[in-house]
Amino acid sequence: MLVNSKYVDYYNTVNTEIPIILDDILIENGDVAPFFDGDVTHSLMGRFGNIMLTNGDENYNLEVKKGDVVRFYITNAANTRTYNFSIPNVQIKLIGGDIGSYEKEEFIDSIIIAPAERYTIEVYFKNSGEFEMKNINPMNSYVLGKIKVLNENNDADYSQDFLSLRENKYIKENIANFKQYFDKDIDAQIDLSVEMMEIKMNSMTKSDEDKMEWEDTMNMMNTRITNNSMKWVLIDKKSGKENMDIEYKYKVGDKVKIRIFNNPNSAHPMQHPIHFHGQRFLILEKDGEKNKNLVWKDTVLIPVGSNVDILLDVTNSGEWMAHCHIAEHLQSGMMMSFKVEA
Repeated sequence: MLVNSKYVDYYNTVNTEIPIILDDILIENGDVAPFFDGDVTHSLMGRFGNIMLTNGDENYNLEVKKGDVVRFYITNAANTRTYNFSIPNVQIKLIGGDIGSYEKEEFIDSIIIAPAERYTIEVYFKNSGEFEMKNINPMNSYVLGKIKVLNENNDADYSQDFLSLRENKYIKENIANFKQYFDKDIDAQIDLSVEMMEIKMNSMTKSDEDKMEWEDTMNMMNTRITNNSMKWVLIDKKSGKENMDIEYKYKVGDKVKIRIFNNPNSAHPMQHPIHFHGQRFLILEKDGEKNKNLVWKDTVLIPVGSNVDILLDVTNSGEWMAHCHIAEHLQSGMMMSFKVEA
């Protein structure tokens, strides 16, 4: 289903729009590694695929014309893998996040995309040739697809719109209504940790340069650890309650400031993409640094050792779920529910 903004000038005009679904799949003994109910393997780090897929294709190819400006809507559908997405040797502009546009556009070299996150970028293909979509992390580099830029120009030239960075007045006006809540006290703190039930591991404190698990560096152990031998946990700092025992109750219209802390001194600290169902939020601050370019989100990546403050805009009544979007962590307990009264 195509969803268009009610504002005709919400986006720049581009030559074409392309959805990009990033995923990976784990192949073992010639078949897809099974995912069992009740006995989930790879529970420690989650399963990292050994086959990269872009729009379901191992060898994704795209053709555009010289001078084209292309808007890509990128989604990370992988179980665990966090991507550092780039297209070297072209200009990239960050436009939007999970739920709409940023307050202001900015040029970037790459974008980190955790499971469940979505980002909107625009890319200017000034020159003809072949360009690669890549995932480049400190441990490895992958080609995710190839873009052939034909040596022929499109009839419409939107390069000037691309080259000028603009502010999104509709987003800024909307977010201005929430600024009165930015400096309020923390309403709740959620700590992220892990409990090992059968396997003894030494506490693993990570350095500032090692706050992400980009690859499965403990494959043998990861494969054999299941949700029966460990538990990933969300902990409400005030009550000490964990996961589904947490009891948050809100009303429609509440603005809830939540601090999420990823404990670096647990048995195996790891980044967690935390997803809230049914509502939206702003990322206000990370590790004491205020966010200077806001966008509405529903998923936030919490690196090891980080504190992230979000402002949850409670708008939908019902009983909702919040959880880590690494599938094996979710299945190993890292989820909670919260109730919203009308």
